[in-house]
Amino acid sequence: MLAACTSGDQGEFMKEDKDPMSSIARPYVMLALALGQYDKDYVDAYYGSDAMREGIEALSLVDIRNQCSQLLEKLETLSPTEGDPMSALRHSYLTRQLSAMLARVEMVSGRLMPFDEETRRLYDAVAPTHGSAHFQALLDQLEDLIPGTGPISPRVEAWREHFVIPKDRLDAVFKAAIDEARKRTAQHMALPEKESFVVEYVTDKPWSGYNWYQGKYHSIIQVNTDFPIFIDRAIDLACHEGYPGHHVYNAMLEKNLVNGRGWLEFTVYPLFSPQSLIAEGTANFGIEVAFPKEERVAFEKEVLFPLAGVDPSSAENYYRVMDVLAQLNYAGNEAARGYLNGEMSREQAVDWLVQYGLYSRDRAGQRLQFMEKYRGYVINYNLGQDLVADYVNRKGGTGDHPDKRWEVFQELISSPRLPSGLLEKDVEDHESNGPGTL
Repeated sequence: MLAACTSGDQGEFMKEDKDPMSSIARPYVMLALALGQYDKDYVDAYYGSDAMREGIEALSLVDIRNQCSQLLEKLETLSPTEGDPMSALRHSYLTRQLSAMLARVEMVSGRLMPFDEETRRLYDAVAPTHGSAHFQALLDQLEDLIPGTGPISPRVEAWREHFVIPKDRLDAVFKAAIDEARKRTAQHMALPEKESFVVEYVTDKPWSGYNWYQGKYHSIIQVNTDFPIFIDRAIDLACHEGYPGHHVYNAMLEKNLVNGRGWLEFTVYPLFSPQSLIAEGTANFGIEVAFPKEERVAFEKEVLFPLAGVDPSSAENYYRVMDVLAQLNYAGNEAARGYLNGEMSREQAVDWLVQYGLYSRDRAGQRLQFMEKYRGYVINYNLGQDLVADYVNRKGGTGDHPDKRWEVFQELISSPRLPSGLLEKDVEDHESNGPGTL
């Protein structure tokens, strides 16, 4: 996940914005910053000018709502720059981001929406619904992979204990994973000059990892060590938070849209907005882009397993199990949907996560804390990954065409895309107007 805000001057190479939507960008940023005064998690990143904050403290939630509505009305009167598909994408992006801002104002003002309405209005997407039978069928696949008898959840928990990275080896394992992820990303993408991040280890957080983008192509990545960290999390976090995930996503938007086009709206990142589904979806799918399965297993067997003191001969079976566990992650959506809609008690939601998500009770409690704080945000990880994967594959970026996969992925993280814009009909509509090249 991404978070945090800093501020400073706009990029020194930022071009003048001559797009018709430029009149919307500045007030959009100011309204996002104003809403951040009432919702401390709303502004996920800001690296624009301090001047944008002038006067925002005087804005009430009613003021923000009214001005946001006025911007939407004005946006309806504007037309994208003719012959520029990126301008058309920008128009759609600003429309949905402002609509999501209105929804968040409602929530901060006291309205709690049903789960699916909340995710549709905030993230431009609704996750599919799966019943217990769906997850039980997946659990049945684990019976032959996990030794022992009795309920599968404690068996999986006991089995995974053999794959924990010792704390005194954690930094070495993460550094090796990050170095390899960066090397692979740099082979396919022209990363901004002097891009960098630092890694910090923290505790007492409701999340496992966080990227705090600082602007000027720099991030702080924090890793939560409250619970044991399993060997697969090294590459997952290295890619998701770093390369080619959140760090690269933010850096490419800053490079191409803020500095390259002068689009001020990308100096602010509202967490509760459609942008987050794209950010989380590309960060998760980026793991597979950088480390196709066979290459990942080979690298981990050769490098990471030995660094962590884990038996390399167990790698193949470990990932057979992990493939099934990955399909169980939608169980978290159902726990969130039931709990936040008032259809499950807190204890019932924890039980569901233990039974169908195969969480330990402690981890299930931590996950529920995340849901209580971030609510419908949970869909951005799994649904986001699935939408991004389908989009990239439909555009020709299949696993057997890795160069094309990187090309489509880079285009996606360098442009103002929306979740609904990743669907097949919308992709065809955009492409009928020409490719959205930078």
